Amino acid sequence: MSNFHYIYILVDEATGIHFYIGCTEDLKSRLEKHNKGDVPHTSKYKPWKIKNAIAFENREKAYAFEAYLKTHCGKPFLFTI
Repeated sequence: MSNFHYIYILVDEATGIHFYIGCTEDLKSRLEKHNKGDVPHTSKYKPWKIKNAIAFENREKAYAFEAYLKTHCGKPFLFTI
């Protein structure tokens, strides 16, 4: 089991225009939850695929980067990675 914390960016498979940013320790199971509809915020636009994922060894840095990506200044970063 890894000690990594992943910031992930999902994109909807149907249109490619809806994005979701999250953090997890298990990318595979988290994507499965999104695609099963277990996450209310993403159930409307499923199925999802992972656009990008960034691994952090430090949990606090991972959550800080997730918070940054969700800001007005961080959103343009989504389209460069």
